[in-house]
This record gives sequence, structure tokens and C-alpha cells, in this order.
Amino acid sequence: MEVILTILFFTVFWAAVGLMGPSLVSKAHQQDLVRCIFLLAAVCCWLFWLCCYLAQLNPLIGPKLTQETVRLIAKAWNHPLKEG
Repeated sequence: MEVILTILFFTVFWAAVGLMGPSLVSKAHQQDLVRCIFLLAAVCCWLFWLCCYLAQLNPLIGPKLTQETVRLIAKAWNHPLKEG
């Protein structure tokens, strides 16, 4: 549930930047260019954030630990190993 809320929060945030950003800039003769820059920046930042966030949720490559390292970590954390 928190994953969906996080994605929704940042989507709303970058949508607000893209839609309300141009209103913060004075009315210039290049208003269309400014609007395009704000919208493109917001979309790129949102897409970059989404890719990084989703890559951390389900990594393709995990750490490769030897059995000895796993035993040392379990001993340091006072966690009994399940033999199997």
C-alpha cells in the first residue's frame, strides 16, 4: 500500500510542477517555450525518479554472498540459521 501512496504522491508533485510552474514565470513573448520546458523537465524528472524507485523495489541482481558470509552475518545479528 505504501508503494502506491509513494508513487501517487510523487506523481502529483511532478504534475504540479509541470502544470503550475509556468504560472510562476512572468508573461513573456516566449511563454509557449517556457511552458514546454517546465512540462518536459517535470516529465523527465518524474520518469527518472520512477525508474530508480521501481529498480530498488525489485532488483534484478542481488548480492552474492558465500555461505561463510551468511553464517557470520547470522552470528553477528544473533539470528539462528535454519538448516535445510
